[in-house]
Amino acid sequence: MSDAKLLHAVVQDPDDFAVQIADQIESFIVAVTEVAKGDEPDSAVPFLLLEVSQLLLAGGRLGAHEDIVPDDRYEADTGPEPDPDDLRRRFAVMLDPIDVYSEVFDPYEPRKAPVACRISDDLADIITDLRHGLAHYRAGRTTEALWWWQFSYFSNWGPTASACLRALQSLVAHVRLDQPLQELDGLDTDEDLDEEDLEKEAGKVMAEELAGPLGLHTAT
Repeated sequence: MSDAKLLHAVVQDPDDFAVQIADQIESFIVAVTEVAKGDEPDSAVPFLLLEVSQLLLAGGRLGAHEDIVPDDRYEADTGPEPDPDDLRRRFAVMLDPIDVYSEVFDPYEPRKAPVACRISDDLADIITDLRHGLAHYRAGRTTEALWWWQFSYFSNWGPTASACLRALQSLVAHVRLDQPLQELDGLDTDEDLDEEDLEKEAGKVMAEELAGPLGLHTAT
């Protein structure tokens, strides 16, 4: 499909497009906030895998869209935003055995070392970006909301969600395939470690030890 046809398919009705993106984003925020309450910790990881995957579909649609230009030169004030620290802490506790993971920040930029990340930080940062756009959308500034979601998809929440998804998918794959996980509990997200250091930090954590608490099932 040509670029012109792709963009036409994406933006046949701009109003419908905005509503659909806003619905997907609001659904993600509501669902992930519910998971953070910890009422069903046994299903947390599979549920997060599903929700982040669905969010990235909205991101892909924003990425395929032509550049969105806001109506005003300066961004309107959205007022005070909810503090994400409580959600961050809840996920840090819930995901403690597997919260830290290593990630390549930019696959097209050579780096000496992977970057240490946390799923809990990722989710809090993603929701912060999405809420900011949602505040514009609820105030009736639809173009501003779409511009913000598209811009921050490329600059922040898109790469963050992609990295988070890889971590969640890798975790589920390790457990389902009955493969040992390397422990990264000793990895400090404030340090810049090379691959040799990561190997030294790594220990053996058997997949079955995480399967029950995280709602996963090992291969039989």
